[in-house]
Amino acid sequence: MSRVFIIAEAGVNHNGSLEIAKALVDAAAHAGADAVKFQTFKASNLVSKSAQKADYQKKTTGAVETQHAMLERLELNELAHQSIIEHCRNKKIMFLSTPFDAESIDMLKSLGMPIYKIPSGEITNLPYLRHVGRLGKEIILSTGMSSLDEIGNALDVLEREGAPRSSIAVLHATTEYPCPIEEVNLNAMLTIQKAFGVRVGYSDHTPGIEVPIAAVALGARVIEKHFTLDKSMDGPDHKASLEPDELNEMVKAIRNIEQALGDGIKRPMTSEIKNKLVVRKSLVASREIKAGEFFSAENIGAKRPGTGISPMRWDEVIGKRACRDFLLDELIEL
Repeated sequence: MSRVFIIAEAGVNHNGSLEIAKALVDAAAHAGADAVKFQTFKASNLVSKSAQKADYQKKTTGAVETQHAMLERLELNELAHQSIIEHCRNKKIMFLSTPFDAESIDMLKSLGMPIYKIPSGEITNLPYLRHVGRLGKEIILSTGMSSLDEIGNALDVLEREGAPRSSIAVLHATTEYPCPIEEVNLNAMLTIQKAFGVRVGYSDHTPGIEVPIAAVALGARVIEKHFTLDKSMDGPDHKASLEPDELNEMVKAIRNIEQALGDGIKRPMTSEIKNKLVVRKSLVASREIKAGEFFSAENIGAKRPGTGISPMRWDEVIGKRACRDFLLDELIEL
C-alpha cells in the first residue's frame, strides 16, 4: 500500500515575502509532509478590479480593499518561484503550486512542476481544464462547491484532453474558511470514489487535525491542509491554518493511522502470537476423574492456558472414556 500523499498548503501565507515562503518550506519539510504547495497567479488575470472579497477574507483582511488589490500583494513572480523550488530541493520536499490562470499554468510547466492541482474554483472553467489536461502530468482535482455532475464533467474534459483517469486524484472539500464541522460531509469522498473509480483524498479547511486523520481512516490517498508560521499574522488564510507544531502532529497521526490500517488480511499478528497459549483455553478436569469414567459436562470444563485440547473439540471429547486418572484442573488428554 502506497503512502498517503500529504500536501502542506502554504498557499498565500507567505504574505508576498520570499523569506516567509522559505520558512514555510522549512516547516513543511520538518513536519514530514511530502509536498509544500503555494499558489501561482497574476491578480490581473484572476479577478476584475471591482471584485469583492469573500466574507472570510473581509473578516481577516478588512472589507475596504478589493480582492484584486489583496491578491496583487500576494503574487510571487517567476524568480521567486525559482528560488522557492531550489529551496525545496535542498530540503528534499516536493514543490507544488496551484495555478489560477493560463499564464501561470505555462510558467509552472516551464519550471518542471510534476503534479498540477486544480482548485475548486476552476472546476467549471472549460478552457482551464483543457489546458491542464493537455500537459500529460499527474492531476489533483479539488471539488469544493461542486455537485457530482460537475465533477464528472470536469473528469470527462480532462480525459478527452489526454489525462487518463488513473493519473487523477479527486479531493473532497468544503470551500469555507474555517469549514463548519457539520458541513464536512466526509462520506461524500467515498461517494466520489464509487461514482468515478478514482483515487480520492480530502482538502481540509476545518480547525484542528481530527478530520484529515478520519479521512485517511476512510481511505483518503491524498491530504491537503493549510498551514502558517503564526495564525495571528495578517492575511486571508492564516486563521484557518495549522501552526508548525499542529502540522507536525497531523503528519505523525496520519503516518500512524496508515500503518494501523494494514493490508486487511485477518491473521494472527507477530506480536500477539506469544499470547495465544496464555489467553486461550483448554479442556480441563472440573473435578477429579477416574480412569475409565466417561467425560461429560459435569466433569470437564474450559480454563486457561491454551496448551491442551481446544474447547472447540468439546463434542469430540464428550462421551469418551478417561484414559487415566485426572486431578482437578489438570489438562484433559485423549
